[in-house]
Amino acid sequence: MSKAFLREPEDAVEEAPETAAAPPAQRNYVSPAGYARLRAELKRLVEVERPQVVSIVAWAASNGDRSENGDYIYGKRRLREIDRRVRFLIKRLEAAEVVDAAGRDTEQVFFGATVGVRSRAGGDRTITIVGIDEVDPAKGRVSWVSPIAKALLKARAGDFVTLRSPSGVEELEILEVRYLPID
Repeated sequence: MSKAFLREPEDAVEEAPETAAAPPAQRNYVSPAGYARLRAELKRLVEVERPQVVSIVAWAASNGDRSENGDYIYGKRRLREIDRRVRFLIKRLEAAEVVDAAGRDTEQVFFGATVGVRSRAGGDRTITIVGIDEVDPAKGRVSWVSPIAKALLKARAGDFVTLRSPSGVEELEILEVRYLPID
């Protein structure tokens, strides 16, 4: 059986912009845990999800008329989504520069730092500077290219930094700098 029917012309594939795209011509810093998560996702897509969808599409194609065959149509769409994500993950992993900052012995803020800050308005918060693919605002994880991370970089506990963001200008006091393992 020929698998030629499973391929679509290149111009038929819609390329959607990926979330959290790396800035051009910059490194893709990532923690060891973040790198492991990206590799695990790639492995799951290639070894589990894609073969399952391919078998469904092959079965659906063998049923005949493909124009009204939902399993075939949606299976092909899911294959394109999987293939697009696989290409994205491969590029991200190739460009990744793994940085293990846990246990770093410095008082300055760099990639991987967990920083306690206090705003002039009196709000305390803890921020961890992570890679672009590891951002999780609910856990206080911000990208190393975000405005707050850029404002904090190279500062020390006791310093005041100015955060310029779309919401305005804010003065932050750095309370502490720690380097903990990122999970």
